[in-house]
Amino acid sequence: MSNRILALLSFVILIASSANAQRYCNPTRFSASPCPPAPHYSSLDNWSALPSKKDPSDDCPRGLNNNQENAQADVFFIHPTTFSEKPKTKFIWNHDLRDATLNKVVDESPMRFQASAFNAAGKIYAPRYRQAHYSVFLTPHKDDKRAALDTAYSDVEQAFLYYLMHWNHGRPIIIASHSQGTIHAARLIKEYILGTPLQQQLVATYLIGMPVPKDSLPGLPPCANDSATGCFVSWSTYQRGFVPPYYPLALERAVCVNPISWELNEEYVDKSQQAGAVLKPFSNTLPQICDAQVHGGILWINKPKFPGSRFYTDPNYHIGDINLFYLDVRKNAIKRVNTFMNQPH
Repeated sequence: MSNRILALLSFVILIASSANAQRYCNPTRFSASPCPPAPHYSSLDNWSALPSKKDPSDDCPRGLNNNQENAQADVFFIHPTTFSEKPKTKFIWNHDLRDATLNKVVDESPMRFQASAFNAAGKIYAPRYRQAHYSVFLTPHKDDKRAALDTAYSDVEQAFLYYLMHWNHGRPIIIASHSQGTIHAARLIKEYILGTPLQQQLVATYLIGMPVPKDSLPGLPPCANDSATGCFVSWSTYQRGFVPPYYPLALERAVCVNPISWELNEEYVDKSQQAGAVLKPFSNTLPQICDAQVHGGILWINKPKFPGSRFYTDPNYHIGDINLFYLDVRKNAIKRVNTFMNQPH
């Protein structure tokens, strides 16, 4: 078996083991658990990615280039949940940012495989934050969910304000996120961008992997095509024919943009039109492995084929929302920035 196949096989095994880990739900209530100390964003250690330091968001698959040094826009990236296994310390509801092991997971997974998709379009700023444990998506206690997510959001908010004060200097902004990160990004947009002068600096927002209902961001429309600016895109990926049981809760009303055509319609787009995916090993690109079609509020794909793909049997492709369309996202972010820069301001 080749090294490439082994790497891809390890990827799908990792997906399966992550799914098993995510079944764990904290039994202790939030109010009875200690909270880790809040970060100070003047410390570079509390940023997973910054233009001024070498980090995995700078990495590129073979044949691509990191353009952050010359980029005319910024990307504020909010990473997804990586805190999903049974906690090993007393801090069970929110990530303790002194946990070097979990910090490394953030750096080597979402920073390398998701945030780096934007490093040709903008300078990447990605805070470490006290992410909520995956239990918030399982617990029956809504107050525990709210408290843990509020703790996480308070860090994202402070990081964004620090970024605005010290680094933005009026530059165009892309806000990008996945999964839990999208929950925080949508709230950040509502509280600090919509209806403010900052909205004029907004190139676009990539709110991926969580349902964003059509009426949830008044004043910020869904992007209608591949070059629209001042708008948002969102999608959640599933295997063709599968509708998750929780679909009526929010996905039914969600905005879903096709990440190959970048349109809101439900026209089928063949994989021959796809730029490509980046899985493991990160150095390789996999062109034309995904088709895509919007179905209501979700994105349907036929099962992509790559070495080891037969071991992935889950119809939910949440973990690959960005990776499966990595090159498409990369090209699109560049196009939207170029369009924005050519508009009168």
